[in-house]
Amino acid sequence: MADDTEIPQGQSAYRRLLDEIRNGTLSPGARLREIELAERMGISRTPVREAIRQLEADGLVTHLPRQGATIRSLDHAEVVELYEMRAVLEGTAARLAARAASDIELAELVALNDELAQMPAGALAREVNRVFHRTLIEAARNRFLIKAMSALQKTLLILGPTTLAEPERAIAAVSEHRAVLDALLARDGAAAEAAMRGHVEAALSARIRGMRGRELPMEDEA
Repeated sequence: MADDTEIPQGQSAYRRLLDEIRNGTLSPGARLREIELAERMGISRTPVREAIRQLEADGLVTHLPRQGATIRSLDHAEVVELYEMRAVLEGTAARLAARAASDIELAELVALNDELAQMPAGALAREVNRVFHRTLIEAARNRFLIKAMSALQKTLLILGPTTLAEPERAIAAVSEHRAVLDALLARDGAAAEAAMRGHVEAALSARIRGMRGRELPMEDEA
């Protein structure tokens, strides 16, 4: 068992690996070798092993024959299913937020989207976009929805950087956010849900375009 000094190291290693999955440093199919990771992070193998176990519990890591712990790969159908669930959850969040969000939260959402509109596509824009979506989900005031969305977002990390890496997509996302915001400010739950679903569907289309022309890595069946 890990001693008390290694428990925070395990959480730190877990967060670091999540970040590397999010930014694409660890891509689908990448092997997680305990010794190499421990040396790179300057820690022992015990917290690295704990971090890998957490990633496996999140559904981000699988164990493949003759390869060991590996970042999961998603096939085309799984990607579509993920975005379908994202549309359901975030659409519902937008509908609930139209009723439950405070004026302060709505003002914060407007400010975040205005900030995003002024940024070039890149890591900072992706972070502001993530904060925008998290703020909207929290404004829905539904703890079960927040929990479900958190689990889904971890699986979405396998896809790597968001589609906002494309300048044209980043511009379109700001416009789509504004449609959601207009509905929220009008306290129109149905319109907010429809606008958010449209936004997620547009993100899926961009993701599929990015996959076109290359073979998707397929996960081996055990």
